[in-house]
Amino acid sequence: MSTIDLPLTRESIVAAHALIKPHIHTTPVLTNTTLSHLASTPQRPEALRGTPWEGQEPAKPKIRLFFKAENFQKIGAFKVRGAFHAVLRLVEEKGIEEVRRKGVVTHSSGNHAQALALAARTLSVPAHIVMPSISTPSKISGTRAQGAILHFSGSTAAEREAVVADIIKETGSTLIPPYDHPHIMLGQGTMALEFEEEVAKMLEEKPELSVHYRETRGEEEGKAKGRKGGVLDALIAPCGGGGMLSGNAIYFHSTPTLVFGAEPEFEGADDARRGVAAGERITSVKTLTIADGLRTPLGPHTWKVISDKDYVAGLYAVTEQHIKDALRLVLERMKCFVEPSAVVGLATVLFNEDFRRLVEKEAGEEGWDVGLIFSGGNTTIEAIVKMFGDVDKKEAARGEGVVGADGKEVAENVAG
Repeated sequence: MSTIDLPLTRESIVAAHALIKPHIHTTPVLTNTTLSHLASTPQRPEALRGTPWEGQEPAKPKIRLFFKAENFQKIGAFKVRGAFHAVLRLVEEKGIEEVRRKGVVTHSSGNHAQALALAARTLSVPAHIVMPSISTPSKISGTRAQGAILHFSGSTAAEREAVVADIIKETGSTLIPPYDHPHIMLGQGTMALEFEEEVAKMLEEKPELSVHYRETRGEEEGKAKGRKGGVLDALIAPCGGGGMLSGNAIYFHSTPTLVFGAEPEFEGADDARRGVAAGERITSVKTLTIADGLRTPLGPHTWKVISDKDYVAGLYAVTEQHIKDALRLVLERMKCFVEPSAVVGLATVLFNEDFRRLVEKEAGEEGWDVGLIFSGGNTTIEAIVKMFGDVDKKEAARGEGVVGADGKEVAENVAG
């Protein structure tokens, strides 16, 4: 890739956003009163049975949620941000004719494949995409639809990289990695810039959306009682290879907004959390978590940021059932189509008592405004049907609604 790497700073993300803005969507920020209510309701003691928090008093945080909907991004995921930024920086360095003559290459079975294919097509650059032969047919067809040149390989990293090496030797094309490069990280960080600006505008127009708003003698005084020095108290990003989490952490570094990462714990998918706890990067992950976009370990570049407490304040893991419960809430209450990987942050807020206790301790009675990133929506109806196929048939027949953390059915869906 480019030999000219930009510094990992907030200013570099501002510059990246200016560069890629013509090619991406500015995705919306959503709110939902029902989910904010659930996040602010103590979990039932029986819900903590069999967990590390069994027998403990449930946390009582006060939380308002804001969702950055990257599922509405081009190709249905945030990955286009990093892909466009990396290719455009490559063009700046080598010139468009040279890049068009040699092309770009990557290996990916998912969203990065489609993102790079779109970026390359937009700039009339040949894109060689190495995909495992066992890749999901819909992802293969989606990548092919962008005009990419597909090459198939085995499923292991070594097999994919061997095919990439052959393509580079034959064509001279430039590798655009899926997450572990400064230009990818900075591109993904552009969502944080938008998130901050959009929430600030929302709270200017409707200050009552913030947990910090207090009704007083007038609206202006209420605004004055909002958070000092920042907009969001915290942001939680899903973490797989770490490009998105590190990009957001770079943007919010040295600001009042704390950044956290969320991972699935199934079969060791929480490699970032475990690696940071042990002080050593975990380089291999083998998991079949339903959050399939988060099955990748951190790379050297993303590890350097994510393992630094000054950038990422903490990492949390959630169970497969918690991911499914969070996904159901988003589908049914927000009417928003997302993939399982997108809801690990929401699952953390709703079900991880360590995070909930942190909010209770740090925020007290006032609470936190928490930003969550819906990283993408690239799943299928068939996958969702299969995922929820083990729902109790009697419950489904009764048509029962989602049960909230207080044990009561959540009957209404109110968009804040």
